[in-house]
Amino acid sequence: MVVANPGLSDEEAAERLAREGYNELPSATRRGLLAVAAGVASEPMFLLLIGCGVVYLLLGDRGEALMLLGFVFVVVGISIAQEGKTGRALEALRDLSASRAMVFRGGEPRRIAAREVVAGDVLALAEGDRVTADATWLSGRNVSIDESLLTGESMPVRKDGDTPLLYSGTLVVQGTCTARVVATGTRTEIGRIGRRLATLSSEPTRIQRETAVVVRRLAWAALVLSLLVALIYGSTRHEWLQGILVGITLAMAILPEELPVVLTVFLGLGAWRIAQERVLARNIPAIEMLGAATVLCVEKTGTLTQNRMTVARLWAGDEALDLTELRGELPETFHALLEFGALASRRDPFDPMEKAIAVAIERQLGGSEHIHDDWELVEEYPLAGNLLAMSRVWRSRALRGYVVAAKGAPEAIVDLCHLDAAAAAAALERATQMAGQGLRVLGVAQARFDEAELPPIQHDFEFEFLGLVGLEDPLRDGVRGAIAESLAAGVRVVMITGDYPATARAIARQAGLRHCDALVTGTQLASMDEAELRRSVSGVDIFCRMVPEQKLRLVEALKENGEIVAMTGDGVNDAPALKAAHIGIAMGGRGTDVARETASLVLLDDDFSSIVKAVRLGRRIFENLRKAITFVIAAHVPIVGMSLIPVLLGWPLALLPVHILFLQLIIDPACSVAFEAEPEEADIMRHPPRPPGSSLFARRNVWLGLLQGVVLLAIVFTIYAASLHLGENAKAARTLAFVTMIASSLGLILSDRSLSRGIVTRLRSPNAALWWIAGGATALLVLVLDVAQLRALFGFAPLHAPQVVVAISASLASVAAFEIIKYGMRCRYARRSADGTPRRRRTGPRERSS
Repeated sequence: MVVANPGLSDEEAAERLAREGYNELPSATRRGLLAVAAGVASEPMFLLLIGCGVVYLLLGDRGEALMLLGFVFVVVGISIAQEGKTGRALEALRDLSASRAMVFRGGEPRRIAAREVVAGDVLALAEGDRVTADATWLSGRNVSIDESLLTGESMPVRKDGDTPLLYSGTLVVQGTCTARVVATGTRTEIGRIGRRLATLSSEPTRIQRETAVVVRRLAWAALVLSLLVALIYGSTRHEWLQGILVGITLAMAILPEELPVVLTVFLGLGAWRIAQERVLARNIPAIEMLGAATVLCVEKTGTLTQNRMTVARLWAGDEALDLTELRGELPETFHALLEFGALASRRDPFDPMEKAIAVAIERQLGGSEHIHDDWELVEEYPLAGNLLAMSRVWRSRALRGYVVAAKGAPEAIVDLCHLDAAAAAAALERATQMAGQGLRVLGVAQARFDEAELPPIQHDFEFEFLGLVGLEDPLRDGVRGAIAESLAAGVRVVMITGDYPATARAIARQAGLRHCDALVTGTQLASMDEAELRRSVSGVDIFCRMVPEQKLRLVEALKENGEIVAMTGDGVNDAPALKAAHIGIAMGGRGTDVARETASLVLLDDDFSSIVKAVRLGRRIFENLRKAITFVIAAHVPIVGMSLIPVLLGWPLALLPVHILFLQLIIDPACSVAFEAEPEEADIMRHPPRPPGSSLFARRNVWLGLLQGVVLLAIVFTIYAASLHLGENAKAARTLAFVTMIASSLGLILSDRSLSRGIVTRLRSPNAALWWIAGGATALLVLVLDVAQLRALFGFAPLHAPQVVVAISASLASVAAFEIIKYGMRCRYARRSADGTPRRRRTGPRERSS
């Protein structure tokens, strides 16, 4: 694009940015320390701690009260640390998701972050771009703007010198133009509305809602049981304050307060991890759905291939030429073919095919009479769904009338030229041969027009067929391996392209797609009714000669077949399909603003391999969440049991509030940090996708957690009961039981790192966070047992070597029992699979993740 005004210099832009501030609207900010602390203070666990402290003060035990207050600060500190880590990850994602703008700085086009646009900048806008600031039209052609965001008016508004104002947030739906920025940020029209955005909050995700229901039910259970236990204790022992303390202790044991934190940390850091693989998650539900995807519908060009096209073959006048082997000058036969191929393209091309043609003509015919920099573009006829060809009309002072250049699909150009049957068959046969070599093939034609008024359609020109151009676009590195990994994971890959059928089939074979013999063209798809289309999409992986509008029908048909669909797209017309798909994936490099805004994910490097990595990470996040929940269930069972059973039996209390807090210091970071950092299972991409409605609290995981918890409770209770039976005092029995519980809980973490592999195998996988947590818990336990004042506050007795041996032996026995339970459940699950017991079947389309 040529621009008369060079725009601002870098120095001017920097000075204005410093003076006016960034071009952005107010947004919700990260919570500060006081806000986080206030949030923690409103949590039930915090209120229970305060209640415990008050009771201890009333009992005259200041030491216990002060220690609980110290734990309050520790809990607040952990919450602040987790909030900070998640917040930093989400801020990094916001930086990645910032929109971009094309501006002229010193006369040179440059793509910058939209927030760095300043008043006076000259914007270069094209179809599909979002206007990033209020601006005034300078120059352009056929420019129409969708202003419905501001006005609610659905019809696009034409922009020119008479209606020059372009508003921030509106969308270019047709044409190209340049415009000078007149207002940025809160000074724009949309900025007045944007001042209210900071007060908006996001909706909770499906798994957050599911978890909230579980926590709410358990909270009610905790309330009822704690009241009953307090009444039983007070009425049977006539110690009502102590009864209240016992009731609070039981409520703390039952309440799974770490679950909401786990979800926040997992999903926030999960989005950050996915971004490290060059995939930006624009909304959290997309992360949930990634592991359930059954079909990946991908664009061939730029996603499977490198989108770095070169002109490789030419065919004109029954002569063929391989440009990659050309030594010397281009034969005269092919001059007009390249000349009119360039005239049918933009002068400053963005499209990779047009770029390749521009490079080829400059290299072969540069400086000759075939280069027409002085010609004036008069009109252009865009690509249409019923005619895959485009024409550009030029005027030259040296020539009378107009010169017309056309390029497009070979069959469309043959149609425009009205070739006889023999000539058309020869041209299309040659196109098929070139396409069979994996080339993208374009036909080129020329025409002259001497009348003053141009016709309304391309067919009214008398075109002359010039020949075929074959462009080569090699596969991206790693695509074949990524597709093989997808297929092994039960995720089907569907290729969508506008290419010739033979080209599509050749690329599909190179990429390793299945069912390469069957394909559906855009024309065939258009003639199918919905039932026929549903049947076709179930067994076809190649869709060629497709136009963007047909992607929506394809997505809907796949969804009707019960598939969970991920769809890639980059253009304005791709937006409906991206929105309809369960997971819309926009191209970050070449995609339009509207495609990026509609999609759930943005592919920052446009590489298919990144999608597969994101699917892998999506599965890892969901599986690790399930591991964490299994561990939480298992860890809480012995805490609840050891808080309740001694009370019911009239024995001395085994657990006090301080003990439960100590255990929480292990459980909280273990399930929110250690399990989040756990590497994925080796076979995570060798089993089918999970059903999309799968619960985090799956029956298998809940039963595993309950069984592990019951085993741990049985071992700890046996140790406690045996100690009392052998004449040990309450403090000694409590100490031995508590040390056993801590050691066994650490063993439980190691066991639950993998629900499908043994503990020895999993120990080979690195997880630094886990060892820091285990080491910290062990060091803190040793400190409590070794320092007399702390030992007294915890109600512990000194621990001797034989007792340490008993605790370690009991914890090793518990780990062995955990592994036996896992092995038994794996065998049971394997037998069910071998017997053909059906899993819950997907039935129809699922709700989109947005």
